[in-house]
Amino acid sequence: QVQLVEFGGGSVQAGGSLRLSCAASGRTFSSYAMGWFRQAPGKEREFVAVVSRSGVITSYTDSVKGRFTISRDNAKNTVYLQMNSLKPEDTAVYYCAADLAVTHNDITRVREQYNYWGRGTQVTVSS
Repeated sequence: QVQLVEFGGGSVQAGGSLRLSCAASGRTFSSYAMGWFRQAPGKEREFVAVVSRSGVITSYTDSVKGRFTISRDNAKNTVYLQMNSLKPEDTAVYYCAADLAVTHNDITRVREQYNYWGRGTQVTVSS
């Protein structure tokens, strides 16, 4: 089993930056592709970004491409989401999630395929 805890949320003005971290327990972190999702009030939880087990393959939702960067450090059991040029529409609770991936380069954007979730961290972007 994997336990995930997110850090780094907060309030920032539009155009600013935040870096989210997600620390995972256990010794099998490198067996999981890691994703970030977000949920705004009144909306469904949506995919933001994913990184493969190897860290080589990444994918982003179109609205964050060029602004957000996902990365991981398997030695530290941590995945990161660097968020730049933040916009008010990025305001949401951000969740990290773990997907038990078969191969080093498998990734998925499908929420239901993730096995474990953190409790989330609030990101608020003001205009």
